[in-house]
Amino acid sequence: MPSLLMITTVPAANISWWVLIMTLLGGLALFLYGMEKMSSGMKKAAGDRMRSILSALTTNRYMGMLVGAFVTMIIQSSSATTVMLVSFVQAGLMTFVQSLGVILGADIGTTITAQLVAFKLTEYALLMIAVGFALMMFGRNENQKNIGESILGFGILFYGMKLMSDAMYPLRSYEPFIRILSSLENPLLGLLIGTTFTALIQSSSAFTGIVIVLAQQGLLSLDAGIPLIMGANIGTCITAALASIGASRDAKRVALAHVLFKVAGVLLFIFWIPWYADFIRMISPSSDALGITKLGAEVPRQIANAHTIFNVGLALVFIPFTGYFAKFIMKYYPDIPNEKDLTIATWHLDDSAIGTPPLALALARSEINRMAKITERMLEGFIKPFLKNEAGIDPIHKHLNVIEGIEMRERKIDFLEKKVKQYLLQIGQQPLSKGQIKEVFGLTTACGHMETIGDIMERNLLPLIAKKRALDLDFSEEGKTELIRYHQKVCKQLSRLKDTFSELDPKKAQKVVTKQEKYANLEEEYRIAHLERLHHARQESLKTTEIHTELMEIMKRINVYTGEIAKIILDISKPERE
Repeated sequence: MPSLLMITTVPAANISWWVLIMTLLGGLALFLYGMEKMSSGMKKAAGDRMRSILSALTTNRYMGMLVGAFVTMIIQSSSATTVMLVSFVQAGLMTFVQSLGVILGADIGTTITAQLVAFKLTEYALLMIAVGFALMMFGRNENQKNIGESILGFGILFYGMKLMSDAMYPLRSYEPFIRILSSLENPLLGLLIGTTFTALIQSSSAFTGIVIVLAQQGLLSLDAGIPLIMGANIGTCITAALASIGASRDAKRVALAHVLFKVAGVLLFIFWIPWYADFIRMISPSSDALGITKLGAEVPRQIANAHTIFNVGLALVFIPFTGYFAKFIMKYYPDIPNEKDLTIATWHLDDSAIGTPPLALALARSEINRMAKITERMLEGFIKPFLKNEAGIDPIHKHLNVIEGIEMRERKIDFLEKKVKQYLLQIGQQPLSKGQIKEVFGLTTACGHMETIGDIMERNLLPLIAKKRALDLDFSEEGKTELIRYHQKVCKQLSRLKDTFSELDPKKAQKVVTKQEKYANLEEEYRIAHLERLHHARQESLKTTEIHTELMEIMKRINVYTGEIAKIILDISKPERE
């Protein structure tokens, strides 16, 4: 290495440091902005297809690895994919064990950026910007405009690289800077710098891009570049760690697994850097140039290859042992008993996912699904105070009576309705497809209907219980049987409704609509039977008729609202016509 850097040096006075720093920072800003723009365009172009792509995560660890690599390649950020996984596990859309294969795949997907950056496409940056801008402005449909946004971001990224490269050119002959970069061949120092810098900018792709720019100027050797990119692999974990703060323990385990995979992988490689560097040189293309020109021609591709092979090797080594990793993490970070179910808080909403509408909408549906579950529990306890020989204890929280349980759940539903609507409003402010806009409005309405169901029960419960206790009389056997059966039917409707939200299943939603119509007819049949008992002057029926009628009316209204929510899901599920 020292022989390659034997060049004529220039004094610091001949370098315009202000221009250098300004150009370098401006180029870095354009690089990061271009990456964000490219990621945004790709996510919007993928649209709701991301939902079906991500649903493949549940098949097996190897499929999860492939999907993780593909998704990360689209959104150009392993950190973003890992943040998604934290959100998915938090929302209960996938298990912690399933997430491990995806983490390994995400680390492979992020190396695509380094491979693209290693190609010297900076000369075409302005052409890509022009083409991308033209597609954004004059594209015939949203998909073309989204693709244009991706190309524009790609062009801005490479133009930022060109500015950084131009800024660093004078440093090729500045001896103190050359000595500093030569010292990075110390693996621990390179690892520390790579980790720290990547943690600060929260983008391993951006830092790897900077490393490759240095290499393109002949300022960095492969032996110095490898510890830097290994440090970048550790530093990128900070984003997922931050996303897991305040999340569930399963979500925290995802972030912890990401850190463990990276640290373990670096420990496996760090002591073999000279041999690893020789292997990378052997498989990478060589140049006939000499000195610093040879470094600039060969090292960028070598660093990109080292980055890719490190992450592919890491995935292949660890993928068979994800089950053992999961057990290890579960052992040292186990579940703890808590009173989470009594806490009034959202479980699934994640502000960091709002920029990815398909994911954010999935999280909103998970929270509405939770509202349906809470409402179902309210309804399960609702009938108990009106039946003799029924314990007045809440079936879930034994320290509460039924009334306290219903009131507690009503407060939860009110809180969740407000939070979900606010979250959907934020999603609605993002660039959305027509289908996503329809889903935002539909879920907002469904959320309101769910809150109304809770209100119907809570507002009518205490007055009816007071009337029933004042009578001190039970319903007729036939009337009690009708109330219990109809109550079971409506509870089943809420249970079916929960299942429709996870994937907006139109078949399940249609079943809710069909059953709603059937139960409306059943309510009419029971009402006629009750009138016949009144006609025959049955004393129990005469004295309890007001309470009996109001209870049936409340359950009838709940049945109607379940049907209305199911119809909203059916409408959302209809494919959009171009």
